[in-house]
Amino acid sequence: MLLSRTISEIIAFALIALIAMDIHEFAHAYVANLMGDTTARDMGKMTLDPRVNINWVGWLMWAFLGFGILGSVPVNARRMRDPRWGELAAVAAGPFSNLLLAAVFAIFIRLGIAQPDLSFSRQQIFPTLDQIVTIGVFLNLLMFLFNLLPFFPFDGWTIMLRLVPPDLAYTLQRHQQTSTLIFFGCLALSILGVFDIFGRVLYPPLGLLFQLLTGYRLF
Repeated sequence: MLLSRTISEIIAFALIALIAMDIHEFAHAYVANLMGDTTARDMGKMTLDPRVNINWVGWLMWAFLGFGILGSVPVNARRMRDPRWGELAAVAAGPFSNLLLAAVFAIFIRLGIAQPDLSFSRQQIFPTLDQIVTIGVFLNLLMFLFNLLPFFPFDGWTIMLRLVPPDLAYTLQRHQQTSTLIFFGCLALSILGVFDIFGRVLYPPLGLLFQLLTGYRLF
Protein backbone atom coordinates (compact mmCIF):
# COMPACT_ATOMS: atom_id res chain seq x y z
CA MET A 1 0.00 0.00 0.00
CA LEU A 2 2.81 2.39 0.91
CA LEU A 3 4.74 1.71 -2.30
CA SER A 4 1.67 2.30 -4.46
CA ARG A 5 1.14 5.84 -3.17
CA THR A 6 2.27 8.70 -5.40
CA ILE A 7 3.87 11.88 -4.05
CA SER A 8 0.79 13.97 -4.83
CA GLU A 9 -1.47 11.40 -3.16
CA ILE A 10 0.67 11.38 0.00
CA ILE A 11 0.57 15.19 0.10
CA ALA A 12 -3.22 15.22 -0.29
CA PHE A 13 -3.72 12.57 2.41
CA ALA A 14 -1.27 14.35 4.75
CA LEU A 15 -3.03 17.70 4.35
CA ILE A 16 -6.53 16.32 4.84
CA ALA A 17 -5.44 14.05 7.71
CA LEU A 18 -3.97 17.07 9.49
CA ILE A 19 -7.28 18.92 9.26
CA ALA A 20 -9.45 15.89 10.00
CA MET A 21 -7.47 14.74 13.03
CA ASP A 22 -7.30 18.25 14.48
CA ILE A 23 -11.07 18.76 14.18
CA HIS A 24 -11.70 15.25 15.55
CA GLU A 25 -9.68 15.84 18.72
CA PHE A 26 -11.04 19.35 19.24
CA ALA A 27 -14.59 17.97 19.01
CA HIS A 28 -13.84 15.49 21.81
CA ALA A 29 -12.50 18.26 24.04
CA TYR A 30 -15.23 20.79 23.23
CA VAL A 31 -18.18 18.46 23.85
CA ALA A 32 -16.55 17.00 26.98
CA ASN A 33 -16.30 20.55 28.32
CA LEU A 34 -19.98 21.14 27.53
CA MET A 35 -20.80 17.97 29.48
CA GLY A 36 -18.93 19.27 32.52
CA ASP A 37 -15.52 17.64 32.05
CA THR A 38 -12.89 20.38 31.89
CA THR A 39 -9.90 17.99 31.81
CA ALA A 40 -8.93 18.67 28.19
CA ARG A 41 -9.53 22.41 28.57
CA ASP A 42 -7.41 22.53 31.75
CA MET A 43 -4.60 20.75 29.88
CA GLY A 44 -4.75 23.28 27.05
CA LYS A 45 -6.09 20.70 24.59
CA MET A 46 -9.38 22.42 23.78
CA THR A 47 -7.77 24.10 20.81
CA LEU A 48 -7.51 23.82 17.03
CA ASP A 49 -3.73 24.06 17.21
CA PRO A 50 -2.57 20.78 15.58
CA ARG A 51 0.72 20.89 17.48
CA VAL A 52 -1.20 20.23 20.69
CA ASN A 53 -3.60 17.46 19.76
CA ILE A 54 -2.21 15.47 16.86
CA ASN A 55 -0.33 12.22 17.28
CA TRP A 56 2.34 12.68 14.61
CA VAL A 57 3.02 8.97 14.22
CA GLY A 58 -0.69 8.47 13.63
CA TRP A 59 -0.70 11.38 11.17
CA LEU A 60 2.08 9.76 9.13
CA MET A 61 0.16 6.48 9.18
CA TRP A 62 -2.93 8.16 7.75
CA ALA A 63 -0.82 10.00 5.17
CA PHE A 64 1.10 6.95 3.93
CA LEU A 65 -1.16 4.00 4.73
CA GLY A 66 -4.69 5.42 4.78
CA PHE A 67 -5.39 4.29 8.35
CA GLY A 68 -3.85 4.87 11.75
CA ILE A 69 -4.20 6.07 15.30
CA LEU A 70 -5.55 9.50 16.21
CA GLY A 71 -4.71 11.84 19.08
CA SER A 72 -5.29 11.39 22.78
CA VAL A 73 -7.54 14.15 24.11
CA PRO A 74 -8.61 12.95 27.59
CA VAL A 75 -12.28 12.43 28.40
CA ASN A 76 -13.15 11.89 32.08
CA ALA A 77 -16.74 10.70 32.52
CA ARG A 78 -16.54 11.00 36.32
CA ARG A 79 -16.35 14.78 36.03
CA MET A 80 -19.48 14.98 33.87
CA ARG A 81 -22.95 15.83 35.08
CA ASP A 82 -24.26 12.64 33.45
CA PRO A 83 -21.33 10.20 33.14
CA ARG A 84 -23.03 7.73 30.80
CA TRP A 85 -24.61 10.04 28.24
CA GLY A 86 -22.03 12.78 28.69
CA GLU A 87 -19.19 10.43 27.79
CA LEU A 88 -21.21 9.04 24.89
CA ALA A 89 -21.67 12.55 23.49
CA ALA A 90 -18.03 13.55 23.99
CA VAL A 91 -16.63 10.37 22.44
CA ALA A 92 -19.11 10.29 19.55
CA ALA A 93 -18.30 13.94 18.78
CA GLY A 94 -14.93 12.90 17.33
CA PRO A 95 -16.06 10.60 14.50
CA PHE A 96 -19.21 12.61 13.82
CA SER A 97 -17.09 15.74 13.38
CA ASN A 98 -15.38 13.86 10.54
CA LEU A 99 -18.76 13.08 9.00
CA LEU A 100 -19.65 16.78 9.19
CA LEU A 101 -16.28 17.73 7.69
CA ALA A 102 -16.85 15.27 4.83
CA ALA A 103 -20.18 17.01 4.17
CA VAL A 104 -18.41 20.39 4.08
CA PHE A 105 -15.92 19.16 1.46
CA ALA A 106 -18.79 17.59 -0.49
CA ILE A 107 -20.40 21.02 -0.89
CA PHE A 108 -17.60 21.95 -3.31
CA ILE A 109 -18.57 18.99 -5.49
CA ARG A 110 -22.29 19.66 -5.20
CA LEU A 111 -21.73 23.28 -6.29
CA GLY A 112 -19.61 22.20 -9.26
CA ILE A 113 -16.47 23.89 -7.93
CA ALA A 114 -14.67 20.53 -7.88
CA GLN A 115 -15.14 17.14 -9.51
CA PRO A 116 -14.38 13.76 -7.90
CA ASP A 117 -10.86 12.73 -8.86
CA LEU A 118 -8.66 10.02 -7.33
CA SER A 119 -6.48 9.48 -10.41
CA PHE A 120 -3.06 10.45 -9.07
CA SER A 121 -0.26 10.05 -11.63
CA ARG A 122 3.39 9.18 -10.97
CA GLN A 123 4.54 12.35 -12.73
CA GLN A 124 2.34 14.58 -10.60
CA ILE A 125 3.93 16.24 -7.57
CA PHE A 126 1.17 18.42 -6.15
CA PRO A 127 -2.50 17.42 -5.89
CA THR A 128 -5.17 19.40 -7.72
CA LEU A 129 -8.15 21.06 -6.06
CA ASP A 130 -10.37 18.24 -7.35
CA GLN A 131 -8.13 15.65 -5.72
CA ILE A 132 -7.87 17.52 -2.40
CA VAL A 133 -11.65 17.92 -2.20
CA THR A 134 -12.23 14.27 -3.10
CA ILE A 135 -9.75 13.09 -0.48
CA GLY A 136 -11.42 15.52 1.93
CA VAL A 137 -14.68 13.63 1.54
CA PHE A 138 -13.14 10.16 1.28
CA LEU A 139 -10.68 10.33 4.20
CA ASN A 140 -13.13 11.97 6.59
CA LEU A 141 -15.72 9.30 5.82
CA LEU A 142 -13.06 6.65 6.37
CA MET A 143 -12.10 8.20 9.73
CA PHE A 144 -15.77 8.39 10.69
CA LEU A 145 -16.40 4.70 9.97
CA PHE A 146 -12.99 3.44 11.14
CA ASN A 147 -13.41 5.07 14.54
CA LEU A 148 -16.84 3.53 15.00
CA LEU A 149 -15.36 0.03 14.94
CA PRO A 150 -16.19 -1.64 18.29
CA PHE A 151 -12.59 -2.40 19.27
CA PHE A 152 -10.63 -0.96 22.19
CA PRO A 153 -9.30 1.79 22.21
CA PHE A 154 -11.33 3.20 19.28
CA ASP A 155 -14.21 5.56 19.91
CA GLY A 156 -16.60 2.85 18.76
CA TRP A 157 -15.67 0.71 21.77
CA THR A 158 -16.69 3.38 24.28
CA ILE A 159 -19.79 4.27 22.26
CA MET A 160 -20.83 0.61 22.33
CA LEU A 161 -20.28 0.36 26.10
CA ARG A 162 -22.41 3.42 26.73
CA LEU A 163 -25.24 2.23 24.48
CA VAL A 164 -25.65 -1.29 25.87
CA PRO A 165 -27.16 -2.07 29.31
CA PRO A 166 -24.70 -1.50 32.20
CA ASP A 167 -24.44 -5.21 33.07
CA LEU A 168 -23.49 -6.10 29.51
CA ALA A 169 -21.09 -3.15 29.38
CA TYR A 170 -19.34 -4.45 32.49
CA THR A 171 -18.96 -7.90 30.93
CA LEU A 172 -17.64 -6.47 27.66
CA GLN A 173 -15.19 -4.21 29.46
CA ARG A 174 -13.49 -7.25 30.95
CA HIS A 175 -12.65 -8.34 27.40
CA GLN A 176 -11.38 -5.04 26.01
CA GLN A 177 -7.82 -6.33 25.55
CA THR A 178 -9.22 -9.32 23.67
CA SER A 179 -11.01 -6.90 21.35
CA THR A 180 -7.67 -5.21 20.64
CA LEU A 181 -6.08 -8.55 19.76
CA ILE A 182 -8.99 -9.35 17.45
CA PHE A 183 -8.52 -5.98 15.73
CA PHE A 184 -4.81 -6.55 15.13
CA GLY A 185 -5.55 -10.06 13.90
CA CYS A 186 -8.04 -8.70 11.38
CA LEU A 187 -5.58 -5.97 10.41
CA ALA A 188 -2.84 -8.53 9.78
CA LEU A 189 -5.17 -10.56 7.56
CA SER A 190 -6.02 -7.43 5.59
CA ILE A 191 -2.41 -6.26 5.17
CA LEU A 192 -1.20 -9.73 4.15
CA GLY A 193 -3.99 -9.99 1.61
CA VAL A 194 -5.46 -13.12 3.18
CA PHE A 195 -8.87 -11.55 3.74
CA ASP A 196 -9.56 -7.82 3.63
CA ILE A 197 -12.18 -7.76 6.35
CA PHE A 198 -11.95 -4.00 6.87
CA GLY A 199 -12.44 -3.36 3.18
CA ARG A 200 -15.49 -5.63 3.19
CA VAL A 201 -16.93 -3.89 6.26
CA LEU A 202 -16.00 -0.24 5.67
CA TYR A 203 -16.07 0.31 1.90
CA PRO A 204 -19.77 -0.44 1.19
CA PRO A 205 -21.07 2.18 3.70
CA LEU A 206 -18.24 4.53 2.69
CA GLY A 207 -19.28 4.31 -0.96
CA LEU A 208 -22.93 4.84 -0.05
CA LEU A 209 -22.16 7.89 2.10
CA PHE A 210 -19.87 9.33 -0.59
CA GLN A 211 -22.67 9.03 -3.13
CA LEU A 212 -25.24 10.56 -0.78
CA LEU A 213 -22.98 13.53 0.00
CA THR A 214 -21.58 14.22 -3.48
CA GLY A 215 -24.05 12.66 -5.93
CA TYR A 216 -21.22 10.59 -7.45
CA ARG A 217 -20.35 6.92 -7.10
CA LEU A 218 -16.88 6.31 -5.67
CA PHE A 219 -16.54 2.61 -6.46
